[in-house]
Amino acid sequence: MTIETELKRGEMFYEGKAKQLFATSDPDLIIAYFKDDATAFNAKKRGSIEGKGAVNNRVSQLFFGLLESEGIRTHFVKRLNEREMLCRRLQIIPVEVVIRNIVAGSMAKRLGRVEGEVLSRPVVEWYYKSDALDDPLINDDHAEVFGWATAQELARLRELAHKINRVLSNFLNHRDIILVDAKFEFGRYHDEILLGDEICPDTCRFWDKATRAKLDKDRFRRDLGGVEQAYQEVLQRVSR
Repeated sequence: MTIETELKRGEMFYEGKAKQLFATSDPDLIIAYFKDDATAFNAKKRGSIEGKGAVNNRVSQLFFGLLESEGIRTHFVKRLNEREMLCRRLQIIPVEVVIRNIVAGSMAKRLGRVEGEVLSRPVVEWYYKSDALDDPLINDDHAEVFGWATAQELARLRELAHKINRVLSNFLNHRDIILVDAKFEFGRYHDEILLGDEICPDTCRFWDKATRAKLDKDRFRRDLGGVEQAYQEVLQRVSR
């Protein structure tokens, strides 16, 4: 691992479905290690996607850099190596933000809509970040009453989600990819709210612009095959 000599890697303090997080000698910085483990349906389906961790690390780096260039602050500091990223340590807001441009996945099932229906405008949804509860859909009142986020924070999350969606959609459109939907996680960093987690085929739905072929984790969820190739295809296109 290549880290500045003055920055020491500490103990792992969190392991999720896709990453391990390590403390460092700087209390404001952590190291995220990207795994090849793959899960779906809140870990009810498990497997592995060869090279996924390296792809997601690189794709996330590119997207975070793009967003930073557009004035959107993120937790990203630098990519350390193939599978590790140095990040600012956030107090994660336990409200996952999903923004949808096209009906797919749980929206299609919940509302009885046809997958592929283009929405007249992007739709923002909140989900309570809880693996034990399968990340249930919530509303503003839930988030405020249970102390997960304030009304002001929710307004900021909505504003940021729309801005990120516009930046990413435009960028991907020029690379013949449709951003169907995306999940974002945010956290408090001193007096700011920063974008955290990762942005990659694990957390977004990407469709080929011409064929609408899936280029994301839905290939794993739905046993479509060609999972590794889809992830590599996304990396190749966003690296242009």
